[in-house]
Amino acid sequence: MAAFPLPSLGLPLIFEVAILFVLLIIGLLIIVLIVKVLLFVLPGAIIALVVWLLTGSLFWAGVAFLIVAFISVVRRR
Repeated sequence: MAAFPLPSLGLPLIFEVAILFVLLIIGLLIIVLIVKVLLFVLPGAIIALVVWLLTGSLFWAGVAFLIVAFISVVRRR
């Protein structure tokens, strides 16, 4: 079984390494952004889950989520 070489962009090695670092930085920024969004949504989601478990109503769970999200936005300013 012969190993096939990966396709190259035809650029010098230094440019490919530079592009690699740029793409790594972009990937890390995307991961950090996703984690920040999850940490922002997590308290509201937990409260909504508790309200849903206690009441069985998705409406009140949604209201609880919106209230907690609003409080989080107001507290950050």
